[in-house]
Amino acid sequence: MSNPNEEDTVEDLSNPDVVTKYRQAGDITNAALAAVIEKCVPGALIVELCETGDKFMDDAVSKIYNKVKGMSKGIGFPTCVSINHIVGHNSPMSDDKSTITLGDTIKIDLGAQIDGYATVTAHTFVLGEAGPVEATGKAADVMAAAQTAAELALRMLKVGNKNTPITEMFAKVAADYGVNVLQGVLSHNMTRHVIDGEKVVISKADVEHKVEEVEFAPNEVYAIDIVMSTGEGKPLQFTDRPTVYKRQLDETYQLKIKASRQVFNEITKRYPTFPFALRSFGDAKVRFGIKECQQHNLVTQYPVLCEKEGDHVAHVKFTAALMPNGTLKLAGVPHAAQNSEKKLMDPELAALLATSVGNKKKKKKNKKKPAAKAEE
Repeated sequence: MSNPNEEDTVEDLSNPDVVTKYRQAGDITNAALAAVIEKCVPGALIVELCETGDKFMDDAVSKIYNKVKGMSKGIGFPTCVSINHIVGHNSPMSDDKSTITLGDTIKIDLGAQIDGYATVTAHTFVLGEAGPVEATGKAADVMAAAQTAAELALRMLKVGNKNTPITEMFAKVAADYGVNVLQGVLSHNMTRHVIDGEKVVISKADVEHKVEEVEFAPNEVYAIDIVMSTGEGKPLQFTDRPTVYKRQLDETYQLKIKASRQVFNEITKRYPTFPFALRSFGDAKVRFGIKECQQHNLVTQYPVLCEKEGDHVAHVKFTAALMPNGTLKLAGVPHAAQNSEKKLMDPELAALLATSVGNKKKKKKNKKKPAAKAEE
């Protein structure tokens, strides 16, 4: 996984080289998202949109760090395009004929990684004749709620703060906009080769879903994942044929089927730590081979979930770094204003939303000018 020739042992943001790699991955992630959005027109094939994002990321990373042997770089999360009531993780196989249509609520989710340092993002918009248009009605409400929650989370993601207030904020925002926070969505800290670290922000806490309270620390990186719905917020599995998986490093098993061994060897070679789409293997046998791998927990699936047909689902995700001088947003693009008649009512949250976000600039010390020399 790591480069054997690498001399640096510090793998967090205290290492300037790590910060640079995160920034580069973030720039590629944002650019890949823009490339996919540009291709979003009525009638476009969903699989071709996913291929656009994946190819963009692979091409972009191929142009950097070419002199470093053995460096892992590429897709940190495969491009997924999910529409309307489908929640996420929709990254179909090459023969899929599903398209996007005028008025669809479209969610794009993807991420890039350089040397194991990944950034991810998700973006939601309503499709017009030539790309994104302003949302109205319930679609506007749910998109505004997710966007507002994301902006607030970015401001609350500070060294010394804790995860519980963010979860509570999600519920308050959803209530003000008349929507529901989706159950089961988790935000994680990320480290090298790890996109789902042990520190977690849960989207919706209840009797069945709880996480340990944690405090945000310096030099940490987080992917904050927010999904809001006009439905009940209790998603069901949309299809029993998921296409996005991730290798489970702590599991071993001697596979019996030849096709399974071939698939697993390819996974280990190309995607040892990051999620991948089955489509990237380009072989119809991969569906057969992946089954035995999953049955013995060598891989874990990302199920395609959905709300009820007719519901609107909005997904917003960003990656942020807790730098010494403030929180730095690494991946995530600005959202257009939504035509929602509802607004944030909580006065404390409204006040927080009005504050700026970004690195604190160090004050320059006024140096005394040297006294002018007397003329001779």
